[in-house]
Amino acid sequence: MSNRTDLPSTPEDNANNMTEDTDTNQAQSLENTQESPESRKIGESLTTIQQQDNNEADAVEGDTALENNDVADENNDAIDGFFAPHSKNDIADDFKAGYVAIIGRPNVGKSTLMNHLLGQKLSITSRKPQTTRHRIHGILSTHEMQAVFVDTPGIHRNEVRAINERMNKAAVSALVDVDLVLFVVDSDQWRDDDLLTLQKLGETNLTVVLVINKADTLKDKGAILPLIETFNDSFDFADIVPVSALKNQNLDRLEEVIASHLPNAAPIYDTEQITDRSERFLASEIIREKIMRSSGDEVPYDLTVQIDEFKDEAAHMDPKTGRPRKACTFIDATIYVERNGQKAIVIGEKGQRIKQVGMDARKDMEQLFGKKVMLTLWVKVKRGWSDDERALTSLGY
Repeated sequence: MSNRTDLPSTPEDNANNMTEDTDTNQAQSLENTQESPESRKIGESLTTIQQQDNNEADAVEGDTALENNDVADENNDAIDGFFAPHSKNDIADDFKAGYVAIIGRPNVGKSTLMNHLLGQKLSITSRKPQTTRHRIHGILSTHEMQAVFVDTPGIHRNEVRAINERMNKAAVSALVDVDLVLFVVDSDQWRDDDLLTLQKLGETNLTVVLVINKADTLKDKGAILPLIETFNDSFDFADIVPVSALKNQNLDRLEEVIASHLPNAAPIYDTEQITDRSERFLASEIIREKIMRSSGDEVPYDLTVQIDEFKDEAAHMDPKTGRPRKACTFIDATIYVERNGQKAIVIGEKGQRIKQVGMDARKDMEQLFGKKVMLTLWVKVKRGWSDDERALTSLGY
């Protein structure tokens, strides 16, 4: 049997049901008229209590709804904050941004200047000229501006091999589409390569700031004034700023000058980013720097570094020992030289030099990347690579 009440199907049934309902309602009404005053009071009280309960229930439901809405709003804010671009620097209303090429002859301190402006070592340095072979972008972001520095190889006359020609091309091509040029010179030396660089700048309509580096090496500080006049007579510089990049002297003034010449624009990169280069590239440059600093004068110009493997491993439990292992990056790199004698120099007696190069490079990588690094180095002979166009292309030049 079904518990559902069947609906009437005929007019007669409808009429009978209406009559029964009317009789029932009249009987209930008669009973209600005969209730005592006490019963009515009790009934009214029960009705009032029921209404209060209903009101309280509605209020609780309303409060719960508000709480749920608050939680939902907080969740939405958290989600929006997670996906929003993060920046440690607030952006001023009149924010400025642009590309700044750092130009000069070899070994004048361009990479050191960029590193100290950034407050972090990004471009490799050594006492040997032509250490920088590639254009490297370093990004400086402050409250007022973002300067994207383009560190370039030194411009030089002697294009002995294909690699020298490519380095000059990389330096000159950096002048395309930049907003400002920093022309870096020594405080006590003016050479033919400086004139060559100045000639290249004279072929453009770019705004050029002369940066006189190593000003701290002048014994007579007053000697820099006639030097500034000489430079000013040779070219229409927008500003002239003496600095000591290595000792961080007058770099704040240089930042102000840079900002004054940049256009009003939104940040080009995220304000927490420091370079557009990959970790693979930075790793190869760090290795090359350590070799250049430790080996003789012959080897540096005939070697290059290729990253064969760059693998990140997340933190995990070691299945063999059951112990937690920290996140780590495994890097395999090959150092190419042109002669067997150079290979012996790089490896060193009983492998001591290549071992020290690996230790020093790994230390810098861990500091730059912020994680543990396992580095494996190999040394191979690749004859004539620095004058082979195909080899240069395959090695990233």
